[in-house]
Amino acid sequence: MRDEQATLNAGADFGLCLQAGVNVYLHGNLGAGKTTFTRGVLRGLGFSGKVKSPTYTLVEPYQLMINQETVDFYHFDLYRFADEEEWEAAGFREYFNPQSLCLVEWPDKAGSLIPSADIDIYLNLAGKGRSARLSANTRLGKQCLERFIAA
Repeated sequence: MRDEQATLNAGADFGLCLQAGVNVYLHGNLGAGKTTFTRGVLRGLGFSGKVKSPTYTLVEPYQLMINQETVDFYHFDLYRFADEEEWEAAGFREYFNPQSLCLVEWPDKAGSLIPSADIDIYLNLAGKGRSARLSANTRLGKQCLERFIAA
């Protein structure tokens, strides 16, 4: 992805493959484009309001229509977690359910306590742009990536 707009576009295209019950984990250093990619995902899913970074709030909730179904979309940023016990104390486990869609930046900060990812996305700075590697870990994740590739 050559620039910020390309990252937004990639996120928007990726968003079209998503459905309720999917957990997507975003990996990459500061400035790799995790929040920008998520903004694109939300735009692709039809959200037109302001997309805030959850760096200080830890989670930003959105309600979206996906496949004619209302879906709770949660954008997490766990960068500020000092240890994985903060995950449990925050009460986020209930957000991960078949009726919601969760995108998590810095999932490693929750250690082994966070539910498994259906899809991992690794974003890296590459020259003046960014590169992305997507990996499906579950049947649901594979179905999403197949739709993404076919589009």
